[in-house]
Amino acid sequence: MANNTRARRTVRISRALGIALTPKAAKYLERRPYGPGEHGRARKKQDSDYAVRLREKQRLRSQYGIREAQMTRVFEEARRTKGLTGENLVELLEMRLDALVLRAGFARTIAQARQLVVHRHIMVDGARVDRPSFRVSEGQLIHVHPRSEVMAPLQVAAAGAHRDVLPAVPGYLDVKLESLQARLVRRPKRSEVPVTCEEQLVVEFYAR
Repeated sequence: MANNTRARRTVRISRALGIALTPKAAKYLERRPYGPGEHGRARKKQDSDYAVRLREKQRLRSQYGIREAQMTRVFEEARRTKGLTGENLVELLEMRLDALVLRAGFARTIAQARQLVVHRHIMVDGARVDRPSFRVSEGQLIHVHPRSEVMAPLQVAAAGAHRDVLPAVPGYLDVKLESLQARLVRRPKRSEVPVTCEEQLVVEFYAR
């Protein structure tokens, strides 16, 4: 029941934001490409500039499944980092452990990736890590704990079952899916990160 409730909530958020946050939400959006609720099909008045920036920030935050406080901390780090703040923001978010577990194909959704990390099934360079927000460094190896490899969901992942619903493995990851291993070979570039976001609008939201 809890899983069904969570799935319905995710679908509703996906429809409100106009992006598919899960494969199941993608199917709903194909059938109902409009917002939720009885007025979802109605023509809406033009959003204010603030509303547009807010929605873009929410879209990015929802794709990584993080809280506002986490998003704000990463934005502040991105602002202090050399380069374009918006691109830095996406690149830093992408280096989270749960995001890379998803990109590698070990999980089907960001929520499942986070669960794998929290339940201590994921290791980085031989050490268990249970913090989804853990920042993976260039060259580090992400892999499944040997005792967890026999779990049915991870065996399914190793067989490539999630590849049909996930974007192609990005160039910053070297993945050996059958071994449930992935190495971050370099820092992600914004142009390679498979998230839907106009990051400059997010920057403008925080800079208001």
